[in-house]
Amino acid sequence: MGATVADNRSEHRYEVSLDGEGVGFTLYRSRPGLIAFVHTEVAERHEGEGLGSTLIGGALDDVRARGLAVLPFCPFVNAYIERHPNYVELVPTQYRAEFGL
Repeated sequence: MGATVADNRSEHRYEVSLDGEGVGFTLYRSRPGLIAFVHTEVAERHEGEGLGSTLIGGALDDVRARGLAVLPFCPFVNAYIERHPNYVELVPTQYRAEFGL
């Protein structure tokens, strides 16, 4: 079955599941046209398995498909964008310096 990422809009978070078990999430706040990622967690027993990257990559792909801009307040999300420059364009130009992008 593998890892899957889904937007749980009622909880304001993207969640990653592994073989049907919830193992992590990234919490966000949204406004029209904008999503701010504020916190990410992966279950300790699954740290180092790449699930955080799967989660953030899936969330950012969904955000891009929805045409939203991103503010990466969460250090993990910000670091992911730094390592994957194809996502920098999601951060509005006027905020990139603030996030070191």
